[in-house]
Amino acid sequence: MDEIIVLSSWNDRFWAWLIDVLLMGILWYRIAIVLKIDALGISGALLLAAILFIYWTALEGYRGQSLGKMLFNIVVTGPFGESIRFRDAAVESFGKAFLLPVDCLIGWYALRISRQRLFNRISDTVVIKRAE
Repeated sequence: MDEIIVLSSWNDRFWAWLIDVLLMGILWYRIAIVLKIDALGISGALLLAAILFIYWTALEGYRGQSLGKMLFNIVVTGPFGESIRFRDAAVESFGKAFLLPVDCLIGWYALRISRQRLFNRISDTVVIKRAE
C-alpha cells in the first residue's frame, strides 16, 4: 500500500528553523569569541551562515532532519518521499543559510501550492510531515 505524502506547514518549518538557528547561534557565539571575530559584523554573519550551511547539509543529507525538524516530526525528502543525497541537501541548505529572505519570498509567492522554497525546487526536495 502506498503511503500518502503530507507536506509540512510553513508554521512547522518556521519553528524548526528557529530552533536550529538558536542552537547553532550558541555554538556560533562561542566560536566567534574564541576566534576573536566581531559576532555582529560581516565576518560574524558569514561565520553563522557557514555554520548553519554545514549543520543543515550534514544532518539533512544524513537523515533528512535537523534537530528542529526532529522536534516537529518533519523531514526533507525527494518528491516521492525518498531519501535525499548530500548534494541535494547542500543545494537546499544553501538557500536557507545564505539567501533566506529571497528563498522564502519566492517560495511563498511563486511556489505557494507546492510549499517549497526556491532552493527546495532547485534541489528537487520537499519537506513533509513524517507518518507517526
